[in-house]
Amino acid sequence: MRPFFLVLLLSLLTAGAQAQDKVVLQLKHIHQFQFAGYYAAIEKGYYRDAGLEVELAESTDGTEPERAVLSGRAQYGVGSSALLLSRLSGKPFVVLGVIFQHSPYVLAMRQQEPNPDIRSIIGKRVMIGTLNDEMSQADELLAYLKKEGITPDRLIRREHSFNPDDLVSGKVDAMSIYLTNEPDYLDRVGFPYDIYNPRSSGIDFYGDNLFTSEQELASHPDRVKAFRAASLKGWQYAMSHQEEIADLILNKYSRRNDRLHLLYEARQMVPLVQPVLVEIGYMNPDRWQHIADIYTDLGLLPKGVSFSGFLYNTESGSQLVWLYRVAGAAGLLLLAGAAIHFTLLARERSRAQEAIRLGERRFRTMFESAPMGIALVDSRTGRFADINPRYAEIAGRAVDEIRNGTWMDVVDPEDVALIVPQMKEFAERALPGFKTTARLVRPDGTRVWVEASITPVEAGSAGGPSMHLCMIEDVTDQKKTEALIWQQANFDTLTQLPNRRMFLDRLQHDILKSRRDGTRIAILFIDLDHFKEVNDTLGHHQGDVLLVDAARRISACVRESDTVARLGGDEFTVILPDLDEVDRVETIAQNIIDSLLMPFSLGQEQAFVSASIGITLYPDDAGSMEDLLKHADQAMYAAKGAGRNRFSYFTPALQVAALNRMRLTNDLRGALKGEQLRLYFQPIVHLKTGHIRKAEALLRWEHPQRGMVSPLEFIPLAEASGLIVDIGQWVFQEAVRWAQRWRQDVHPEFQVSVNQSPLEFQREGASYENWLRYLQQQSLSGQALVVEITEGLLLDASSAVTDKLLQLRDAGIQVALDDFGTGYSSLSYLKKFDIDYLKIDRSFTRNLAPDSSDMALSDAIIVMAHKLELEVIAEGVETPEQRELLAAAGCDYGQGYLFARPMPAADFDLMLRQQRAA
Repeated sequence: MRPFFLVLLLSLLTAGAQAQDKVVLQLKHIHQFQFAGYYAAIEKGYYRDAGLEVELAESTDGTEPERAVLSGRAQYGVGSSALLLSRLSGKPFVVLGVIFQHSPYVLAMRQQEPNPDIRSIIGKRVMIGTLNDEMSQADELLAYLKKEGITPDRLIRREHSFNPDDLVSGKVDAMSIYLTNEPDYLDRVGFPYDIYNPRSSGIDFYGDNLFTSEQELASHPDRVKAFRAASLKGWQYAMSHQEEIADLILNKYSRRNDRLHLLYEARQMVPLVQPVLVEIGYMNPDRWQHIADIYTDLGLLPKGVSFSGFLYNTESGSQLVWLYRVAGAAGLLLLAGAAIHFTLLARERSRAQEAIRLGERRFRTMFESAPMGIALVDSRTGRFADINPRYAEIAGRAVDEIRNGTWMDVVDPEDVALIVPQMKEFAERALPGFKTTARLVRPDGTRVWVEASITPVEAGSAGGPSMHLCMIEDVTDQKKTEALIWQQANFDTLTQLPNRRMFLDRLQHDILKSRRDGTRIAILFIDLDHFKEVNDTLGHHQGDVLLVDAARRISACVRESDTVARLGGDEFTVILPDLDEVDRVETIAQNIIDSLLMPFSLGQEQAFVSASIGITLYPDDAGSMEDLLKHADQAMYAAKGAGRNRFSYFTPALQVAALNRMRLTNDLRGALKGEQLRLYFQPIVHLKTGHIRKAEALLRWEHPQRGMVSPLEFIPLAEASGLIVDIGQWVFQEAVRWAQRWRQDVHPEFQVSVNQSPLEFQREGASYENWLRYLQQQSLSGQALVVEITEGLLLDASSAVTDKLLQLRDAGIQVALDDFGTGYSSLSYLKKFDIDYLKIDRSFTRNLAPDSSDMALSDAIIVMAHKLELEVIAEGVETPEQRELLAAAGCDYGQGYLFARPMPAADFDLMLRQQRAA
């Protein structure tokens, strides 16, 4: 035996050292799950292990594989059952294996109520195959129509665009589609349709077939055999690892379709490929004869035609001839030996028996020490005839205990129900063997995941396998890893709620169910109000604790059948399917708001948040998932804008407002370049002298179509879009230009105040270096400018805010606190920061009267400011009485309509010159 093993080892080493054969597989369409097995064979190394380097070529023409294989551009191709026609027309094609046991080609038409009828297609515009090749991609559908009494001349044929939009838009009334592909698109757009399947009339063609040429088979029989085996192995892997292959397609082959579509395609392929019931690649000559008969009925083939050589024979004829020759030679040798050495037969028989005993001992040793569990089982009774120690170890039971029972005693009852039908087919020889994944139950109740392979051992007298070999491997750790990966991919790691990916998957499922059942769905977008303050003051850890508690509270307000998900940050969503009453949505939304109003215990602290909820309904508000989510988001922002701590339904008005905001934002992007922004100035008057020594710069937008747009409308849009930074830079430069002019022409100490957005002031990485550099270029002192900020910036100011204030002070730029008195009550920041001016808010000035509370507060502010060596500017001065009261109280400056309204820079410049002349 040693020379045999040395030869075998040498041949294996030689094969491993050989270079890989490069071959091309021509697909019949573009990359999608339809060709998943070939991607798997490449990714898992099945082709590489077979000594092959395979290139996959795309195609947009279903007949391209035939042309490519004929011309030699490809050695292998994927084709339809029309390959039979090509073979019988003289093209030397050989089918290696069938992938789709049933063809996916069907007809789709707009849904007819209440009784769909295929005959309604007569006289309609249809797309079936291409017009220049009547049978290309259309043979089985035309056969179906013919069987229903509909000939092609009764149809208005259109060139096939392969675009389902043509059916949706009404450009055509019917079209041929793939059952695994276009229905997903039609479902997504909400198009009602009926499917007409040729199988309903007994026309059952094969689908995708792997084929090659006679030349390839004759020149490279071993390569053909290796390619076929690796391809089918890839298909077996792909059909049992659908999500993995979908991700592989997205990462390495094509992003034309999203992941949800690829998984839809995979699910639809299962009943067509039938990977559990039929061995992938299996082809029945009787089925091919059935297809040939259909072609004969169509007048495309003569009766009784033979397609010998069309189907690949997995048995190698040359090997059989070799075996016959060897057997014949051995027989002659045996006869010669019998004649010459008859007396030695008994001795040789004794040696053979000893070799058998040694072989049995070696087999028993291998059986007992095998790293996988092996059991010999009676296929009909399920009882164990023999098991090895590893099988008993995996099952967690004693060998005798297992032998006294059946395989059903050690397998989880749920998995038994799935395996019994397969075992029944196996016992009846309808299934040659199979692989499955199941759970074994140990005596302590724990479950062990195993991959089991069932193989027949011998044939009984009745023709069925009387015994079978069951080999198992413990894959519990692999299953746990897969479960963990799936959990991490679909659930939020913090709250354990479904994440965005799982949320979208469930929403799509609920929408399809809603379309089928005629029910409604509500979607709630929940945003926690003031969560950022909790995160900033108590830290991210406590913020996470709050989010976990918030997730628990929201989940407690809905049914188990509802979905609560966390999209990220402080945003949650709820799907309420199968709605019977819309009023229940309001009850749930209010319950969520009330539950989130309760204090959150965070260590030694308590935190308070509220919730703003946007609600949208399917199908009332939108027909697509994307529009539903967009509308729910708009409704949530409407709830925030209305004061928070409330819910708001989506309305068409919200959509209009959102579109207006979007268009206004787009227009704002061109406002700077289009020179549409204007700087207006309002005088700040010294109350004792009446002189104008200061002015506030106010931004205005003169839209070419809308006219003047209020700053209250466009400033928030500028902040949200980030345009506020560029706009702020423009305002600063314009203010510098006018301040420089008025210092030269009006007064050397003239100052211009500019407002700065909190968002602009707090922006990470921002500084005043550009401002200071520009001042230096213009040879202008920082004393010419005042920056107006709000009180909120100074409360618990970050180091970035502090650094910016110090930068302003060092440059000589003064700082004014705008709207003083309406914000926070803490005044510690007045001591902490270098503030130069306080601006009394107009809400105090408006109601000034002797002995009034507003007068008392204004007096207090003025006295306090002067004690801190700050000057005071009163806003909103509109009457002489207000001016006199403020002047009497010692207020330094006044600003308001009494003196002048904000005006364009040129008008303000003229007013200053007139004052100077007077």
